[in-house]
Amino acid sequence: MRFTISILLLFILNSVFAQQKNALSQEEYIQLQAKIRLSANSNIDSSFIYAQQLAKSNNNKHLAFATAAMSYLYQLKGKPEKSKENYILAFKYLDKMPDSNDKIQLKSYLYNYGGLSEWKRGNFGKALEIFHTGMKLSVALQDIIQIAKFKGNIALINDKVGNYQLAIKNLRQLNDFVDQNENVYNKEQFLNIKSNTNLTLGSSYESYFMKNKNKRFLLDSAEYFYKKTVYYSELFTDNKMVAKLSLGNIYSIKSDYANAEKIYYDIIIFAQQNKLQDDLCVANYNLGDIYFVQKKYRKALVFFKKTDSIAALSKANEIDFLKSNYYQAKIYNILKEPELAYKHSKIYLNNYEKFETKLDHDVLEVNLKLGLNDLDAEMLLIEEKYKYDVLWNKILKAFYGVLVVGIIFLLIKNRKDKIKARKKMNALIEEFKINLEKKNNPEPELAVPEAIEDSPIKKEVVNLTLDEAKENRIVEKLLALENKLEYLNADFTLPYVAKKIKTNTTYLSYVVNKRFGKSFGEYSNELKINYVINEMITNHMYRKYSTQAIAESVGFKNAVSFAKSFRKRTGVSPAQFANNI
Repeated sequence: MRFTISILLLFILNSVFAQQKNALSQEEYIQLQAKIRLSANSNIDSSFIYAQQLAKSNNNKHLAFATAAMSYLYQLKGKPEKSKENYILAFKYLDKMPDSNDKIQLKSYLYNYGGLSEWKRGNFGKALEIFHTGMKLSVALQDIIQIAKFKGNIALINDKVGNYQLAIKNLRQLNDFVDQNENVYNKEQFLNIKSNTNLTLGSSYESYFMKNKNKRFLLDSAEYFYKKTVYYSELFTDNKMVAKLSLGNIYSIKSDYANAEKIYYDIIIFAQQNKLQDDLCVANYNLGDIYFVQKKYRKALVFFKKTDSIAALSKANEIDFLKSNYYQAKIYNILKEPELAYKHSKIYLNNYEKFETKLDHDVLEVNLKLGLNDLDAEMLLIEEKYKYDVLWNKILKAFYGVLVVGIIFLLIKNRKDKIKARKKMNALIEEFKINLEKKNNPEPELAVPEAIEDSPIKKEVVNLTLDEAKENRIVEKLLALENKLEYLNADFTLPYVAKKIKTNTTYLSYVVNKRFGKSFGEYSNELKINYVINEMITNHMYRKYSTQAIAESVGFKNAVSFAKSFRKRTGVSPAQFANNI
């Protein structure tokens, strides 16, 4: 009896296991594929679960799509290594498929996910290249849905790097293209692409206005497309929230405070119900902002304090926290409450340096309507104004007086250092421009006598008084390696180069030191940094890359050592150099 039961259990387990290993049906594959795509930007965890379900199939087509999707989802979760690993795996599954139109179409899907992942990493140039490659495949197949996706993603890249007019042109064409081909979409797909396209159009018009504030008609266009986004976004919460926040901002810029207020209150209610802390923080800050503009100071304070509380909990709204304290300091200054004005000005000043770079990058973001270049100076004025009113004790007065002098001294020193760095940077730019002109218009070269061939020298007999011909030969080989950009490799070290040019490390180090006045390490680093400077000056896309990406492109092992070498050469960080060109 027991034997019979054991046999039955074994049979059942084998059946279940076999079912788990079977390929999914085409209908199941399409359903999971749609669920992964639609939930990717609204609920990453749900999308991940769908991708894992698809990955249980033993069909290479299903596995390729599942791992490509997980590659993008890992990047959204902040795990770039896992993302890259899955992207490579997706192509391995793809390669196992027989050649067919089905395989080409799937390959275009993989390129789409690859481009999205690179975009999220800040590698805009690489993302654009991948999108264009995928687009060619989709055009060849006349895959309307995928063509539209690539067109939208390419427009997003243009918007991100500030090519607003081109982005707007492409997006309006895409809107028409989708309308003309509505029949190829199901209802949810059609609403999704219309929602995304109109949201990006609204954002592009708003960002374009922020660069051209005399063109008020751009705000009307932004408002129109944000309203269209809300209309198409009933199924897509994230897009709906972004569009509503942006609509509130448009009304605020237009001084239509009644409509702005209504929008922000709607967002607060919805965000509270759905526990959307970031949106809740932004909406509270924006309400405080419009009440401040209307001089309803006590009411504004209520919402700025809520902003601080939410930012402290979420740890993700540092900029709103910073601007909130700026306004609180101003309000308490207006209301003649020196202790609180002083308190919030100190909070602002203590956090400003920490977020200065982030503020520079966020100037074009949807919810930043305020120029923040001189806010630290205003906070210093408030601080100085009230420091003696707050501190009645003479000893404390003296202490704070010294403190203020110290701060002013540091600020002056900091300003001088920045001016010095700026001059150094400008000089570098001019130097590279001159070198570029010389490169484009070279002078006639003088004949150089043929170098004498190196003769083998035993390591134990080192004569550092090399004759001119041998030194010239080593320098000539070094320059040849420079022309081939060999120095961009991570293994461009003294032993590697010595082996490459068939000499020993002692001779090479001696010649570099004598001819270039620096150690080999300094010589190598300077070549790399000069390459980066030249690329930043001549290639606008290169300036959009992250510090880590630039470091890797010239062979540095990590961004920290690269940034240190770059600052030593230029006096500023890579991000500051790029922003100031």
